Amino acid sequence: MDPKNGSSFTGFILLGFSDRPQLERVLFVVLLIFYLLTLLGNTTIIALSRLDPHLQTPMYFFLSNLSFLDLCYTTSTVPQLLVHLRGPDKSISFGACVAQLFVSLGLGSTECILLGVMAFDRYAAICRPLHYTVIMHPRLCALMASASWFIGFANSSLQTVLIFLVPLCGRNKMHHFFCEVTPLLKLACVDTTGNENEIFFASVIIFLTPVALIMFSYGQIVRAVLRIKSATGQRKAFGTCGSHLTLVSLFYGSAIYAYVQPSNNYSQDQGKFISLFYTIVTPMANPFIYTLWNKDVMGPMRKVLTVTRHHNT
Repeated sequence: MDPKNGSSFTGFILLGFSDRPQLERVLFVVLLIFYLLTLLGNTTIIALSRLDPHLQTPMYFFLSNLSFLDLCYTTSTVPQLLVHLRGPDKSISFGACVAQLFVSLGLGSTECILLGVMAFDRYAAICRPLHYTVIMHPRLCALMASASWFIGFANSSLQTVLIFLVPLCGRNKMHHFFCEVTPLLKLACVDTTGNENEIFFASVIIFLTPVALIMFSYGQIVRAVLRIKSATGQRKAFGTCGSHLTLVSLFYGSAIYAYVQPSNNYSQDQGKFISLFYTIVTPMANPFIYTLWNKDVMGPMRKVLTVTRHHNT
């Protein structure tokens, strides 16, 4: 997508929810609250994982990565959306649009892979408890986390290049609230079937590999848990896995709808609300679902709050 395709082309207009002014006012308040909760919840997880020695385990290492990722992902889209919801200017420069697409795709792809890595961690903890510390060595954890980030942004680089090679012929009004794959391809003035097929193939690879790892891990976990004779032991094992499965369902459900469905089934309004879900609701919910209801986290958090109160008094 050459920015010089149109004579006066300087960027894009993100129409977003501009056809619903009353909804914009409501969305501004709701999204602001959700964004602040996202910052609070995910920052808390990162801080506690660093400060409390009991939380310096592989599971919380990966959770810290996930929380940092969610902070970056939400911040790459929501602050700009809040500005657009409050004013008449809905524009975004060409460079900012490229950067936003690259970052959001990279972070989304990274989360996809990271959720698969976290499933393997649960498999090692439940199915190989005696060898867990050997299998999930800190160097291996760092390597798997680094690989998730590298593969995620390598995929984003490929997809971003494929999308912005498509000619626009001066079209710049996008029916979305941030720069995303399908709305951008809708602006093209040429047949984009080849690009869509290449992007679809890359998306399927990024989705299927972690999904296969998740299915293998949980298949082994179910077999191991069913062999546990204690009902309390079974509940504890399924409890730690239940939170992860909830995150997997939320993330993959919305991502498959947004990126894997055929473009001819794409609905602009549905696409915008699904995007709202995975850009703000899922990142906000992650820390609450996975850790803030967990006794391992609530204990250290109470200690930190108690120390803070004592300092203040």
